[in-house]
Amino acid sequence: MAIYYEIDETSGLSAKIKVIGVGGGGGNAINNMIRKNMTGVEFIVANTDAQAIENSQAEVRLQLGSEQTRGLGAGAKPQIGKEAAELEKDHLRELLVDTDMLFITAGMGGGTGTGAAPVIAEVAKEMGILSVGIVTKPFAFEGRRRMKQADAGIEELRKFIDTLIVIPNQKLLGVVSKNTSLMDSFLEADNVLYQAVKGISDLIANSGYINVDFADVKSVMSEEQSMAMMGTGRATGENRACEAMEQAIASSLLEDVNIQGARAILINVTGNESVGLHEVDEAVSTISNLVDEDANIIFGIVNDPDMGEDLSITVVATGLNHKEDLIVPAEPVQVVAIEKEVIEIPIQAEVRIPRAKDYAKFEVSKSARVAVKAGNAVAYDEEQLSIPTWIRKQAD
Repeated sequence: MAIYYEIDETSGLSAKIKVIGVGGGGGNAINNMIRKNMTGVEFIVANTDAQAIENSQAEVRLQLGSEQTRGLGAGAKPQIGKEAAELEKDHLRELLVDTDMLFITAGMGGGTGTGAAPVIAEVAKEMGILSVGIVTKPFAFEGRRRMKQADAGIEELRKFIDTLIVIPNQKLLGVVSKNTSLMDSFLEADNVLYQAVKGISDLIANSGYINVDFADVKSVMSEEQSMAMMGTGRATGENRACEAMEQAIASSLLEDVNIQGARAILINVTGNESVGLHEVDEAVSTISNLVDEDANIIFGIVNDPDMGEDLSITVVATGLNHKEDLIVPAEPVQVVAIEKEVIEIPIQAEVRIPRAKDYAKFEVSKSARVAVKAGNAVAYDEEQLSIPTWIRKQAD
């Protein structure tokens, strides 16, 4: 019995990726990506504000709760944004048919983005769509109420999203100069979304010697509905691989997450035929030494003659810990044996105030290996001196 296959060249074999911007902040991020001529993804904007919908550059636009809000927005009330999105669930399902991966971007703390983004993520989850949330948190000067609303919205979003990236706007103050305009500052945050979406879509669309497909991406991005870090670095020169890797994992705008102990990581290297085995090994080994020893590590390499002497590395790491969640070693105990009984006595450091003459007696032992931190002094471990600074910072 013969089996015939009909090839539909118009449909394509690539995964279908969509990006939906929710509320004012999400809509601005969508416009930024469209201005950068990003291809390979479909853009959707959803808002309760009719004026913002009209000004959007996205081809697909969905007004949420038009009868409820009359197109005037949610008034910074997340409950109104949530109810407006729930009224449009059927329309959302229609827009997301045949979608393989959905990026949801929003500014948290207001009404529409905070309330509607979790509803959209819930619809995506029901449809079996891989979802990635990239959201911002308010500036400190916007007040406690708005920050509380943002935190509550993020926690609600976590219930339905596969992977979440959080960008605190407050961190913009540390990466832009005092002369940078407000609009240019917000573009810095929007560019994190742009790099994330472009990096993922390029991974799926481009084939290489060691290929990364959508199934690989999905296995990493669906790691325990966790916090994630995504970045792309590009460098040239003798140490280009390590420099590109450093750029990829050193985004100073992301929420405080630590790559150390990541449970899943995807690494894609793009360059021309000059890419060397040793430089790739050095860069990738740097990361593999930081993540969980049983982490799911997927590596791909793509040959692109247009790269010239540049080398690009994209990293997607999931299953990350917050820095404050890192495990702190327990207090050491001293075990003392007394008549067959074992008593555990916590060791407590003696506290004494140094006197001037103590400093004259102080000598450094040549056999010492570890310096003990005191006050604001910096302690150095002799073995760590051979570890690059940016790796030691990741472990802090």
